[in-house]
Amino acid sequence: MANSNDEVREQVRDFYAARAHRSAEGVACCTPEEQRVFGADRYERTDRDRLPDAAAVASLGCGNPTAVAELHAGEVVLDLGSGGGIDVLLSAQRVGPTGKAYGLDMTDEMLDLARQNATEAGVGNVEWLRGFIENIPLPDASVDVVISNCVINLSPDKAAVLREAARVLRPNGRLAVTDVLVDRDAASRVRQDTDRWAECISGALTDDEYRSLIAAAGLVAVEIHESHRVSPEAISAIIRARKPDS
Repeated sequence: MANSNDEVREQVRDFYAARAHRSAEGVACCTPEEQRVFGADRYERTDRDRLPDAAAVASLGCGNPTAVAELHAGEVVLDLGSGGGIDVLLSAQRVGPTGKAYGLDMTDEMLDLARQNATEAGVGNVEWLRGFIENIPLPDASVDVVISNCVINLSPDKAAVLREAARVLRPNGRLAVTDVLVDRDAASRVRQDTDRWAECISGALTDDEYRSLIAAAGLVAVEIHESHRVSPEAISAIIRARKPDS
């Protein structure tokens, strides 16, 4: 049972470190059911074919934020909880050589896998950062787009994550994430089972909670759209917002 922020982080780190080891060895990271719910089938075949197999099998997200972020050439993108790097590599390809994509992760094994995948894919306009998504190691107003794929729910301090996302965004910058939302009537029950935190269930917010924290972080034009159900008590959603012009 995880009782503190540090214990939550360690539970999550151990879970994803093990998945990184399996992916690096060419073993499917997930069961067939997990791949259906959280796996790389959310990506177009043409996108997946441009990347190493390890990047695809290490995809543990619940959607495809690069497909909803409307990336443009020359933009700077930050992926919170970048894992094996699939969303960073796709972002880097979309923003082109005049743009850049950062991947931030707290798990050394995932960062090692991501670097390996970037080298194999021949993608150079990327930079991997080790750290916590609650304390992003980038300056204020330094990125155009913040993406994330089923990671914010894993944080023990989601308000801090969203404040940090707002801080590093440039004026009129965009938040475009996919994440798990828990049903309002199930929230109290699932939060008692903290052993499911690393499975993206116990730490998930409700729709109303997510909207409230995004607004409190200073972002506007909040949109939340259901994508698909990932469990009897939770859904995957596409979440967008924008930093005001000034």
